[in-house]
Amino acid sequence: MSRIGKKPIVLPDQVKVAVEGNHISVQGPKGKLSLQLHPSLAVKVEDNQLHCTRPTDNKLHRSLHGLSRTLIANMVEGVTKGFEKKLEMVGVGYRASIQGRNLSLMLGFSHPLIFPLPDGIHVSVEGQNLLTVSGSDKQQVGEVAAKIRSFRSPEPYKGKGVKYATERIRRKAGKAGA
Repeated sequence: MSRIGKKPIVLPDQVKVAVEGNHISVQGPKGKLSLQLHPSLAVKVEDNQLHCTRPTDNKLHRSLHGLSRTLIANMVEGVTKGFEKKLEMVGVGYRASIQGRNLSLMLGFSHPLIFPLPDGIHVSVEGQNLLTVSGSDKQQVGEVAAKIRSFRSPEPYKGKGVKYATERIRRKAGKAGA
């Protein structure tokens, strides 16, 4: 049995879960998320706990069991607490600002980069070079943070670029000039 798949998901008081066949909807204070599960997996809600079960022990069902349970647990956590990723911009003149639903980035190019924010994602700017990407969908928060980082990923010589706050850049020595 999958150690992760057999663990029940405890539902907080403010979370409502609707299971219709293999479609799950989770609603909480931070929003509403839904997920389409594999048709062979079953999900049951019993006394504020959600249980995910699989029909057989074949390889496909075993692999989907833990994955489905984790995706549902991330949805429950997302609608209660939310997820966030912090980004730092390192470089002279690198800065960010919010203009409506757009993020304007000055990253050393001749023009500012305008990044439209998707629905459900909020970006806050602390100072001019610290960004916090937050939202209820863990996958979407990660994708938006990765997209912002890809505009100017950090380089190993001076460490300039956009990096995650927890990321360590391995530095290289420059030219060994005579």
